[in-house]
Amino acid sequence: MSVQVIQSNPQPMNTLKPYIAGIAVVFIWSGWITLSRFGVHTQLQPSDITMLRYWTAFILVAPAVFRYPWRRYSLFQYLVIGLGVGFPYTMLSFYGLKVINAAHAGVLVNGMLPVMGAVMAWLVFHQKIALHRYGAIGLIFLSNLVMTGNFSVSGSQLTGMFLLLTAALCYTFHMTGIRLWKINWQDVLVIVPVVNVLIFTPLWFVFPSGIAEAKYHDMAVQAVYQGGIVNVIALMCVAYAIRHLGTIPVALFMSFVPVTTAVLAWIVLKENLSPWEITGIVGCSLGLLWYAREPGKVKQRGRGKNTEEEKVLAQGK
Repeated sequence: MSVQVIQSNPQPMNTLKPYIAGIAVVFIWSGWITLSRFGVHTQLQPSDITMLRYWTAFILVAPAVFRYPWRRYSLFQYLVIGLGVGFPYTMLSFYGLKVINAAHAGVLVNGMLPVMGAVMAWLVFHQKIALHRYGAIGLIFLSNLVMTGNFSVSGSQLTGMFLLLTAALCYTFHMTGIRLWKINWQDVLVIVPVVNVLIFTPLWFVFPSGIAEAKYHDMAVQAVYQGGIVNVIALMCVAYAIRHLGTIPVALFMSFVPVTTAVLAWIVLKENLSPWEITGIVGCSLGLLWYAREPGKVKQRGRGKNTEEEKVLAQGK
């Protein structure tokens, strides 16, 4: 009598890990926006928080810095990966958060990532977008307009929105670079703090600083969360998820940050949400869910082959 040997399939667990990493990033990034909004309204200036962030991360990964094979990538690749989520991203975000509340910032920075990620995937990877996703992109854009309230904004708010959208573009370059050059999370942990410590430290003396008047408690909180939790744990999770899932799926995870940020801002910062903001958040969330819906997989009858769209989608994952 023959015995059938059933082997366990490790694939489900391998697939689950990147999704766990994506979920972790959602909560960490929501806390980052809320804490940054709080931090820029203390004595600390955006340049101070940025300095604390990257020097803390540099100290944490210092043992790996001196053993890292720095000839592995080109200078251009180091700059794209390091600066995409480096001081240009943080400085733009922090100055934007001075005039834009946390919930709105979550929509502008993270809610637009799927849109920018889709455009970048089309330009760099020639990945096509399903028709219904164009409608989702339009809904997300309109939701962002609705959140401004009566479609009117002040000059400072308009500037803040521009800064936050530019920050989202920087982050899109970072994610695209990770996928394009197949960079591991171990590389990201070393590259980001080293690049930013070397470049931003001299620039810190140029920007306004309030670190001499800041409370030690505020500095410690920002250093631990920004430098340790965000710049080490979150970046590790993002790079791992991108490597296994792709750019657009990770951007979709990040796009759920506005909802969790709005709740945190309401609880921690006591930022009451206006009806316009609630409507905008709901509309953006619906647009993101619509965008995330996979197009129907239609196979050609009698041929048993995937359609061209399926092949493109498969390559993008």
